[in-house]
Amino acid sequence: MSAFSSPSVNRPAPSAVAHLSELLATAFQEDALTRWMIPDERLRAELLPGFFRVFVELSAAHDGVLTTPDGDAVLLFLPPGAEPDGAALDAAFAAALGEHAEALRTIAGLQEERHPHGPPHYYVSFGAVRPGRQQAGLISGLLGRLLARADAEGVAVYAEASSPGGEAATRRAGFERLGGDIALPGGGPVLRPMWRDPR
Repeated sequence: MSAFSSPSVNRPAPSAVAHLSELLATAFQEDALTRWMIPDERLRAELLPGFFRVFVELSAAHDGVLTTPDGDAVLLFLPPGAEPDGAALDAAFAAALGEHAEALRTIAGLQEERHPHGPPHYYVSFGAVRPGRQQAGLISGLLGRLLARADAEGVAVYAEASSPGGEAATRRAGFERLGGDIALPGGGPVLRPMWRDPR
């Protein structure tokens, strides 16, 4: 059986964790957020796989990984009520990013200030598609699977778009802006909080 063959939420095999970490790193190599966090292009390419491995493993621990059967697309999320160990996460990110972990702490602090803490909700952290497979509806398909689950449970879904493409994908799925943008210091990029009520 393929490590990506499950049609629903799954816990990827160790080989799949490495594959998905590399997939996310490739997809986000030129993203404004990761460029702000790690300005040097070579170092960014070196560090991002380890950075994303932390996110893949975190989501996997909460059954929060959706993939296409061939592993060409992935969606990471946390379910309602998930409470990751903040100290352990900080240590993992420090090990993955070194001195650049401080920039991540800045991002995370701003996100926490704006994160909704009222209604239960799924929290989408990252989605990525293998180069050459974009515009094929893969992320929309994965997001649709998560939304169907959230709707069946009667809970909302929250995401933060870091690019126009990410915002467009969430808007097509029925998300709406939730307040103003999260602006990073020094004229850095913005994250756009997006929210979708259950249907």
